[in-house]
Amino acid sequence: MLTKYKSQSFFPTVLFFVPVLLLIFFSSCNRDNKKWKKASENPEYIRKAIKEITDVMVHDIYSPPVASRTYAYISTAAYEAAINGDEKNKYISLANQLHGLTTLPKPDKNKIYCFNLAATHAVLMVGKKMVTSEKTVDKFYSDVTKEFKETGMPNDVYENSVAFGQQIADAILAWAAKDQYIQTRSMSQYDVTVSEGFWQPTPPAYMKAIEPNWNKMRTLLIDSASQFKPIPPPKFSKDPNSVFYKGAIAVKNGLDSSKKERTEVAKFWDCNPFKVTTHGHIMYASKKISPGGHWINIAGLATKKVKADYIQTAETYAYVAAILYDSFISCWDEKYRSNTIRPETYINEYVDERWVPLLQTPPFPEYTSGHSVASTAAAVALTKIYGDHFAFADSTELEFGLPVRNFKSFLEASSEAAISRFYGGIHYMPAIKNGVEQGRVLANFCVDKFSTRSNKSYKN
Repeated sequence: MLTKYKSQSFFPTVLFFVPVLLLIFFSSCNRDNKKWKKASENPEYIRKAIKEITDVMVHDIYSPPVASRTYAYISTAAYEAAINGDEKNKYISLANQLHGLTTLPKPDKNKIYCFNLAATHAVLMVGKKMVTSEKTVDKFYSDVTKEFKETGMPNDVYENSVAFGQQIADAILAWAAKDQYIQTRSMSQYDVTVSEGFWQPTPPAYMKAIEPNWNKMRTLLIDSASQFKPIPPPKFSKDPNSVFYKGAIAVKNGLDSSKKERTEVAKFWDCNPFKVTTHGHIMYASKKISPGGHWINIAGLATKKVKADYIQTAETYAYVAAILYDSFISCWDEKYRSNTIRPETYINEYVDERWVPLLQTPPFPEYTSGHSVASTAAAVALTKIYGDHFAFADSTELEFGLPVRNFKSFLEASSEAAISRFYGGIHYMPAIKNGVEQGRVLANFCVDKFSTRSNKSYKN
C-alpha cells in the first residue's frame, strides 16, 4: 500500500512541475539566444534614428547653428547610453568633459539591457523635444521599437532598455535646458545697419538675420565663443585698386574657368536650408540638409565603411557633433562682430546691378564662411578617429538629386566644401581661407581637450 500511494502521488507532482521546468528552460534559452542579441545590436538602428532627426530638421527648416545644437545633444545621448555595453572599459563618459554635463544615470547591475535599444530610444526622445514635427518622430519610434521586439528580445530586457534610455534622455534634456537657448529666443534681434560695408538682407526673400545671439550659447569644449577669433576681414572699400574691391571681382569671375566642375562642386556643398524659389507671386522653400547635417551623414558613412559596432558608431557621432557645435558658435561670433557685406550686395551696388551668384546667399553676415569653419572642424575630428587617408564615397546629396562624390580623405572633402562657397558666389576668399584656419585651430584644441577612449587612442 505504501508503494502504491507513493506512485499515485508522484505523477501529479511531475505533471505539475514539468510545465514549470519547461517554461524556465525555454525562457532561459530565449534570454541566452545569441540571435536576438546580435540582431538587436545592429548599429544601423542608431544611424537610422539620427537620420530620422536629420530628415525632420530638413522638413522643419532648421538653421545651421540650431541644427548643430540638436546633433550635439542627440549624439551625446546615444553615446552615453551605448557605452554601458562596453565590457572592456575602452570608452569613457563625456560627463565632466563637456561643459555643464555632470553625473549621468547608470544601469542596474541586476538587470539585463540592450544598450543599443537604450541609445536609439535616447536619440529619438531627445530629438523629439528639439524638433517641431514631433508626430513624425513618434511614428518612426513606433516602427523602430517594433523591429527591436521582432528580434525576439525578452520583454523584461526591452522594458529595462527603454527605461534606461529614457533616464539618459531626461538627463541630457535637463543639461540642454541650461545652455541659454531659451534665453536667446527672447533677446533683441539684429538691426540692419544702413551703412556702407555692412551686411544687409539679400534677395529673393530678404530674410532677417539668423541667430545673431548664437555667441551667447554655452560652449561644449572651447572656453568661449571668441577664443578662436580670426584675423579681421579686409577693410571695406569701393576703390577699384583696393583689396576688398578686387576680392569682389574675383568672386564675380569665379566661374569663368572650369565652369562645369566648379558648378558641380558648388551645388554639391550648397547645404542651404533657406533656399527660396519664386514662381510669379508664389514663393516657397526648397528644403536641403544643413552643413552640419552633411558632415553628420559623412560620420555615419565612415562607421559603415569600417563596420563599426553600435558603441563606436555612437562615439563617432558624439565626437564629431560636439566639435561641430562649438565651430558654429565660434563662426557666428565672428559673423556678427565683423558684420561683413555679402558679395551679392556689394557687386550689385558697385560693380554690376544685374549679377546674381550661382548659389542663393544665406541670411547672415559673410565673414567667416560657416562651411569653411564647420567642415574643417568636422574633418579634423573624423581624421582623429579614422586617420589621414580615409577614402570614402559621399552619397549625402543623392536624395537631393546630386551624384556621389569621392574623396581620398576627410580633409580633402572639407577643402572642397570650403572653396565651394567661392565658386557659388556667396563668399570672398579671405572668409574661406581664414575660416578654414579658424576651424582647424578650434578642432585641434578640442581633440586635445577631450576623449571618448580611456587610452586616448583611436586605433582599433
